[in-house]
Amino acid sequence: MAARESRMLALGTPAADFDLPDPTGKRFALRDFAGSKGLLVAFICNHCPYVKHLLEGFVQFAREYGPKGIAIVAINSNDAAAYPEDDARSMASLAAHKGFTFPYLIDETQAVAKAYQAICTPDFFLFDAGRTPAIPGGLLAYRGQFDGSRPGNALPVTGTDLRAAADALLAGKVLSKQVPSIGCSIKWKSGQAPTWA
Repeated sequence: MAARESRMLALGTPAADFDLPDPTGKRFALRDFAGSKGLLVAFICNHCPYVKHLLEGFVQFAREYGPKGIAIVAINSNDAAAYPEDDARSMASLAAHKGFTFPYLIDETQAVAKAYQAICTPDFFLFDAGRTPAIPGGLLAYRGQFDGSRPGNALPVTGTDLRAAADALLAGKVLSKQVPSIGCSIKWKSGQAPTWA
């Protein structure tokens, strides 16, 4: 299947609520990240070559920006029955092997992917810290690519775009130029694919 691009959800969209388990069963919810200066929600998976291509860089980004106040959560919404490499056991193995410093959560019902209008892996959504009772998750400040590197092109994986977005957010600004992410389509369960997928 051809690669897909981010839908580019409207900037200023409130973060959708979630309450999901990691492979051990520990649950994480949107409210758990309320003390952060920003929240990055990344839709990834194990098997996608686009994710594999940038994963080391993404893990490094998390190590650098976590201490700066950017909370990070990764979500796998793929149909693990159809793609066993994306099952909970494989997720736990990948997280341990790569040294994830962030939760890697299972979106079994795929409802969270739909709520964020995630369409590809990887798909990145960076929210500001404007959490109030009315807006508990902050507002969308960035949705787009990690950087311009892709499997097969000669560009190095640097995270330039996401880093610029995070730096802008920490400075109280919004990155003006935002380029869609590109990757494998989310693997929807039979009958679950939204009309826009």
